[in-house]
Amino acid sequence: MTTLSAFVVPVVTVGMLWVVPTGLGLVEGPRPPGWDRLRRAWPLLALPGAVSLWLPRSGTATALAACYALATLALALQAPARLTLTRSLRPGEIAVLTALVSPSVAGLALVAERASYPLFGFELDLLALTVPHFHFAGFAAALVAGLLCRAPAEGPLARTAALSVPAGTLLVLAGYFVDDWAELAGAVVLTAGMAAVSVLTLRERRGLAADPATRALLGVSALVLAVTMALALWWAAGEATGLPHPTLTWMAATHGLGNALGFAVCALLAHRRLRTKRTAAAAPAPHPAPLPRTELPA
Repeated sequence: MTTLSAFVVPVVTVGMLWVVPTGLGLVEGPRPPGWDRLRRAWPLLALPGAVSLWLPRSGTATALAACYALATLALALQAPARLTLTRSLRPGEIAVLTALVSPSVAGLALVAERASYPLFGFELDLLALTVPHFHFAGFAAALVAGLLCRAPAEGPLARTAALSVPAGTLLVLAGYFVDDWAELAGAVVLTAGMAAVSVLTLRERRGLAADPATRALLGVSALVLAVTMALALWWAAGEATGLPHPTLTWMAATHGLGNALGFAVCALLAHRRLRTKRTAAAAPAPHPAPLPRTELPA
């Protein structure tokens, strides 16, 4: 994709083909018409976008990216459809709606980057990094924040996470159009939301995860998130103030890979295991088979 492709392309491929459909499978509540078909078909719909990542910038790569962008638009349209059904703007629901819309921002950036078009005047490297940002911070982190804000566990910290992660993601995007200080403000809000997600994840690990594998996944996702967001804050502060800070390539190799694999993948795997456990616990117990009838002697 760019000089950053050694780190960016495999990460975005995982985001397109696995993170998005896995996250969609965890969304609770009413589902608009076509939701299940879109979720099941997502790996096939995302395949052109994933292929475009591995090709040189060209008309073919742009066309494949455009196919993926259309799929992300179809997903974004699920947000107003879901809002019509839920009629709710609770913090957890706002986080889920943000997750549904975010891949469409990534899809647009991908088309422009594959076409070598500096959309809104942005350099191609920045467009390339927008693609993973809105798959992992925009989609995965917002979705996880929404999952942590489920009604039984909803509290001030959960509401803070569910609002701060979407707000921070959007503020970082707005900062692209304003200046480095605005982007730093977005990074601060996003880091605060991610810190809340990290604390809530550790709390969930302590309270809900009984098996060692789920506990390990939750623990890794929380601790990695704390480190990667500290790096993000360092980079944004350096960009705004001119102080020494990591390069984009170094950030892609640390912050990017950590957020994608250490946080998003581990967190979604853990929540899928927790959901399976809840579903099994809620399933009605099978009725015992009737005892064979014993004939009494005459």
